Amino acid sequence: MRLTETAGEKAPRIGVLASGPRGTLADIEGVTVGHCTLDEGAVQTGVTVIRPHPGDPFIAKVPAAASVINGFGKSIGLVQVEELGVLETPIALTNTFGVAAVAQAQIRAAIRANPQIGREWSTVNPLVFECNDGYLNDIQALAVSEQHYNDACDAASVDVASGSVGAGRGMSCFDLKGGIGNASRVIDVAGRSYTVGALVLANFGRLPMLTIDGAPLGRVLAGRAAKSVAAGSAAVATSANSAIQATASKPEQGSIIMIVATDAPLDARQLKRLSLRAAAGLARTGSVYGHGSGDIALAFSTAYTVPHESDFVALPPVLADARLDPLFRACADSVEQAIVDALWHATSVTGRDGHRRLSLRDTAPDLAQLLKQSS
Repeated sequence: MRLTETAGEKAPRIGVLASGPRGTLADIEGVTVGHCTLDEGAVQTGVTVIRPHPGDPFIAKVPAAASVINGFGKSIGLVQVEELGVLETPIALTNTFGVAAVAQAQIRAAIRANPQIGREWSTVNPLVFECNDGYLNDIQALAVSEQHYNDACDAASVDVASGSVGAGRGMSCFDLKGGIGNASRVIDVAGRSYTVGALVLANFGRLPMLTIDGAPLGRVLAGRAAKSVAAGSAAVATSANSAIQATASKPEQGSIIMIVATDAPLDARQLKRLSLRAAAGLARTGSVYGHGSGDIALAFSTAYTVPHESDFVALPPVLADARLDPLFRACADSVEQAIVDALWHATSVTGRDGHRRLSLRDTAPDLAQLLKQSS
């Protein structure tokens, strides 16, 4: 098991490809990420926004494409992305019942910047992805508002937090605390260096399925939880382990949103192929894309923009399909690493009706030793 320093702590390192300097989606030049976190009793949720470049994405659209690996989801905007192959708003992540409010916020923001939208010009395509954080968050409170989207946009920077932040605040992953995860990989293609980055909203999986860099860690932790309950350990531990044991045997009904960015010059067709490789990284962690899961990947490139109004679009030379394998590998590694990052940096959260999700590190304080033994 390879270990590396991440934010001052040792985290499992996936693969052998080099990371960018930050190890986040912001290693793609121009990309920024902002979070707005709601942490108030039963309300444990938030909004995360990804800006593809510093300018106006409606005026200067970026090429993009998505792959729906399993479609149990309530996202907005995917149909037009599939048809036109571009983004024209920032990408937003939130909880399932927050989608409408965030989409309206995106529309209002686009109209403020471009009053011609919906009149002299076409309408704007908001793009919002979601996962259901209803175990920890009182999702019926409809707590997410337009202001939370605006706050996340205002907070966007290259300093990207992971864990129980933004849209990831109330998310669960492998019956542990999930949330936002980041990673990046650098590859050489045709004599040039390119970066692929991933940001995930991880809210899927059952504990016995959890696999980290090939190690069946989930089975070990699930076995521990069962023994703790049987032995009647301390009240807090028993309560937490009972919750893990009770949910670990239920069907997979979680979701994950995987956002992949690259500075490599790809067209929308090639970006769709790249987005599909996110599923390889997801599968390595133990997911089987269950019936009730919403597993969606979107990939975009910052290598060029598509103007809103133009008779012709000047595209740079794009990579030949036969040169895409290094990007496919970097995508799979980045997504797997980002899921591990979400688990590693998540903090334990107590929310609705006293429901609690322990972080991976609170569940297994001896995690580093367990991983070494499994290598």
